[in-house]
Parts: sequence; C-alpha cells; structure tokens
Amino acid sequence: MNPNAFAPLIAPIGFYPVVPDAEWVQRLLGWGVRTIQLRFKATGHTPEEIEREVRAAVAAGRAVPDAQVFINDHWQMALAVGAYGVHLGQEDLDALSAADLHTLQASGVRLGVSTHTPAELARAKAARPSYVAIGPVYPTTLKKMPYEPVGLERLKLWAADAAPYPAVAIGGISLERMPGVMGCGVDGVAVVSAVTQAADPERAAHKGLELARQR
Repeated sequence: MNPNAFAPLIAPIGFYPVVPDAEWVQRLLGWGVRTIQLRFKATGHTPEEIEREVRAAVAAGRAVPDAQVFINDHWQMALAVGAYGVHLGQEDLDALSAADLHTLQASGVRLGVSTHTPAELARAKAARPSYVAIGPVYPTTLKKMPYEPVGLERLKLWAADAAPYPAVAIGGISLERMPGVMGCGVDGVAVVSAVTQAADPERAAHKGLELARQR
C-alpha cells in the first residue's frame, strides 16, 4: 500500500445511512447495517456532549467485527477514542495542515471525503482517501447546498473518475431511487432521511440492505 495513502476499507460500502446520534448507530448495527456515519453537529452542544456521542458510536462499531462506523468532522476526538473512520468535507480537508494529514494517515483510520465538482474530486483523490462521496445526486432540503444536483449521468462519469477509490453517492436519495443510483457504478449509497424519517425505520434499513445487494 502507498505509505501516503489512507487505509482501505475492510468491506464494500453498500447501504450507508448517515445518522444524527449514537443511538441510531447502535440501532442500525442491531438491524444488520454495517456501514454507518455519525453526523453529530457541534452547534448547540458542548464538547462533552460531542465526545459522549462520538465515544458511544465508536464503541458500538468496535463491538461488531465487520462494522465500518465513520465520524463526521470531529476527527481529533475520533482518533482519540479509536474510531474506524472519519469523514471530512472539502473545507475540513483544506483546513488540515500537513502534520494533521500525516497524523490521520499514520493512525490507520479510514478517510472519506465529500466532493461536489470535478475539481473537488481531484483534490480529494490527492489525499489518497479510503473513499470519496459524490453529491448531491438529487435536490435535498435537509442541508443547504451551494451546488446543483449531480444527476445520474454525471454520477456515472464522476464515479468512474473516482477510481481507484470507492465512490459513494449521497444527496436526496430515497429507497425508490437507490436502484438507479447503484446502477451508476458507485460502491455505496448514503441515505439521510430514508431511514431516520421512515415510518418503520427497521423495515427501511432491511430494504436498503436488500437493494444494495441487488446491484
């Protein structure tokens, strides 16, 4: 492996829920989901509350041998508690010093990076991450985005351009849209509201896993 590259994933990503707290991480692991991202926002929370959520999510993932639990943003805290992976946005990646990047790489942690344009994809690939996320594929109301939706045609092209790194599609993806998205050559599909806002979250999680296996 390239000494300047991040550690590879231990399994394909497949169905990839992004959830707001550690309780959701624990719940999804119990339902058989194995790749999950904790996106616990710092706004309105103390450092102690953030650490509690990160620690609980990491512990839940470490208790399941084949789990891939990623922590969004809080990378120093994630490293301190032995996280499997961290996920960073473009601004977070740009804010890393050379020493920070070396610390992350040397730790053995997996790194995912968000991308929204070909230029951002190139920048992410330069960091030699464990995977790249491409989005928003569809319009989304859950997060204000200054980028236009990628759409399926561009997703196919950008997913191919992401090689040799696995590509994850994200943004406005419902379970109904998953088959079309998976058909674009991505390694995984990240969903935000498709599970956490479902009438029956467990059923939605099982359906997502089933759809990912049908690619």
